[in-house]
Amino acid sequence: MAQTRHSFVLIPLFVVVCSVIGGRFGSQLMTASAATSEDDVKNSVRSFTKVYGVVEENFADTVTPDRGIYKGAIPGMLRTLDPHSNFFDSHDLQSMREEQRGHYYGVGMQVSPRYGKTIVIKPFSGSPAAKAGIRPGDTINAVDGKLTDNLTTTEVADMLKGPRGTSVKITIAREGTPKPMDFDVVRDDINRPSVDEAFWVRPGFAYMHIELFNETTGHEVEDALKKFGEDNIKGLVLDLRGNPGGLLSEAVSVGDKFLNKGDVIVSHHGRASQEHVYRAQNGNHGHLYPIVVLVNRNSASASEIVSGALQDHDRGWIMGDNTFGKGLVQTVYPLNEGTGLALTTAKYYTPSGRLIQRDYTNTSFLDYYYKTNTEARNNNDVKTTDGGRTVYGGGGISPDEKIAPEKLDALESYLWAQGSLNFTRYYFSDHSIKLPEGWAPTEATLTDLHDWLLKQDVKFTEADFTKDHDWMVRNLGTDMILTAFGSTESDKFNKLTDPLVLKAIESMPKAQALLDGAKKMMVQRMEH
Repeated sequence: MAQTRHSFVLIPLFVVVCSVIGGRFGSQLMTASAATSEDDVKNSVRSFTKVYGVVEENFADTVTPDRGIYKGAIPGMLRTLDPHSNFFDSHDLQSMREEQRGHYYGVGMQVSPRYGKTIVIKPFSGSPAAKAGIRPGDTINAVDGKLTDNLTTTEVADMLKGPRGTSVKITIAREGTPKPMDFDVVRDDINRPSVDEAFWVRPGFAYMHIELFNETTGHEVEDALKKFGEDNIKGLVLDLRGNPGGLLSEAVSVGDKFLNKGDVIVSHHGRASQEHVYRAQNGNHGHLYPIVVLVNRNSASASEIVSGALQDHDRGWIMGDNTFGKGLVQTVYPLNEGTGLALTTAKYYTPSGRLIQRDYTNTSFLDYYYKTNTEARNNNDVKTTDGGRTVYGGGGISPDEKIAPEKLDALESYLWAQGSLNFTRYYFSDHSIKLPEGWAPTEATLTDLHDWLLKQDVKFTEADFTKDHDWMVRNLGTDMILTAFGSTESDKFNKLTDPLVLKAIESMPKAQALLDGAKKMMVQRMEH
């Protein structure tokens, strides 16, 4: 592995989230470091060596360095610093690198645990798995003859990966098929674009979803804008919902596409690193169409850098729920045997100078990562946008237009968790998957769903079913189109029927008003 360091701002939920626990002493790190002498360090190391020796010799079970040090002592030390400093073993570091690069060698499908089995959630469009005929809802019984019972989803996913051009036999159980089916799939280079959706929602109004900030995000955003033709854009919906972050450099690159040349995008500094200010080097070349940015509780880190920069410069109208609130930057230091240390080395600040990091002192791991109250803010960190609007630090990016997360009723919760996918499997067990272009669930499809729910002994009233009609059309259509047409068309249908996306189009005049107000304010400042 190349001995390079990368700065990134990513919530490590995909890799080793269970080892990242909020600490209580992050704010005291500088003082502690200054007071620590070389003798203190040597004495501490000697004490640790003695303790480890006693544990290794006398513990009831065998203790290996992997268990005692890499998964115990080192993570334990890091969790006293902050929630995001972390140690990666070789497997986890490789997974993070694949996430940053946006590609790996495998069959190309998303899998998930269900009922103790590994279920195919979706084969990626154009992937070897999709071309072989594997469908959403298929159960993976075995890989190369090895049964998947009692294996984790990660273990199954690792078995599906391998050198490009090699073959893997996947044994599938499918609804309506009496015997397991074998698929011989040739592994290939699987590219996972970070800009996974970019299309016209309405004439003149474009939609773009950024899933993650990896090494190609800036180029992908630029390519999408070129395909749209920026002169044709009357408004852009920039969707950062669920985006956990990624590379700092790519967040800066995306911000550069929409801001004026010279505008500050973000700055960061730490105890051992000088302040670095990132400005738009190329700028938007005069393309000042209104932008509505969609965010939610799981928009974090790099996505908060972009949304914060657009908010502070009054370049975008932020809509949705408060973002996660991660204002820390990690540098990855490669270590021995393919391991790595992601250490928080700096804090980043939005263009107005606010630190959006949520307070992680005196809180548990679960509260920090899954806290439902997203209204926190630091009343001592008050700044203003270019247009004079008040914004706060301390609690992520607070949207300009707050829209609470959708609350599901009992029937919707059942369908969301399992029912919709299971019905889709049932439906296509005796229906052709060749649906007409532009298909959407009809009333006849909903009648089939209604009757299937009764057979499954799902409790609901007729009033519930009528009330949830539009929700069911959207979510059932998403799953069924996924099977019939693939993930690209499924994702497009989902977003074209998304109430929040449609609301964003209606809010374009608010984004335009921000632009006009910021321009007027800048002119007034120049005159004085």
